[in-house]
Amino acid sequence: VQLQASGGGLVHTGGSLRLSCASSGRTFSGYTLAWFRQATGKEREFVAALKWTNSNPFYADSVKGRFTISRDNAKSTQYLQMNSLQPEDTAVYYCTASRTIILSNLKIPSAYDYWGQGTLVTVSS
Repeated sequence: VQLQASGGGLVHTGGSLRLSCASSGRTFSGYTLAWFRQATGKEREFVAALKWTNSNPFYADSVKGRFTISRDNAKSTQYLQMNSLQPEDTAVYYCTASRTIILSNLKIPSAYDYWGQGTLVTVSS
């Protein structure tokens, strides 16, 4: 699975962006999809995840109520709608996928198998 993230950019505080992550080479069938982010000088942190069944998305507390993860299995694309963006949301955002990850490991970067190249989101105050 090759993942290509896009949609990052510069936005003012309170603005919105939608990130996309397209898969090439293989469909998303059976995969758990997720987004992580990494700010300068910080570790990569979990943002959101969505299992193959499309039920019960998981979110980091810091983005709950503002971000929405979704997927279009027919298009092999996942999305991250980000609303009410804050300066602390500034980071490189990575999409990732795993076919074998278990629920308790959703927030662990090393538990995922495939990663996109990252897309930069900058929120100005």
